[in-house]
Amino acid sequence: MTEDQTIVAGVRDEPLSVDEALAAVSHPRAGAVTLFVGTVRDHDGGRDGVTRLDYSAHPDAEARLRELASAVAEPEEVRGVYAVHRVGQLDVGDLAVVCAVSADHRGLAFEAGRRLIEDLKKGIPIWKRQQFDGQDHEWVGL
Repeated sequence: MTEDQTIVAGVRDEPLSVDEALAAVSHPRAGAVTLFVGTVRDHDGGRDGVTRLDYSAHPDAEARLRELASAVAEPEEVRGVYAVHRVGQLDVGDLAVVCAVSADHRGLAFEAGRRLIEDLKKGIPIWKRQQFDGQDHEWVGL
C-alpha cells in the first residue's frame, strides 16, 4: 500500500452505501472503477422461498478483510479498495456486501475487483442463516 491509496474495509450492522464506496475509491489518477454489490435474493441452491438472511461474523473477520483489501491494493496502480460486509438481519433486496476498486486502467480494476470479492467469499469468516417460507432455515458457510 502506498501513501496515495485509500483502503476501507469493514463489517457493519448498518445499511451499506454504493455512493460511499464510489466516493471512497475516487482518485484523480483512476481511469476505472469496478463495483460489486451483493444483494439478498429470494432463492439459494436451487431452492425458492428465502425470506431473510441473518449474517454473523467471527471477531477476526474485519481484521482479515483489511488484510485482504491491503493485498488487493499491492499494485501501485490500484488507487482505492473498498470492501464492507453487513451483519445482522437482512431482508430480500438488502445490500449484503459492497466492493469497489479503482485503478489507473480497466484491466487492473476488473482483475483486482474480482479477486477482492472471490477471496472475500472464500476466506473471510462470515456466515449466513437463511430463513425460508415457514419456519425452515439453514446455515451457509460454516
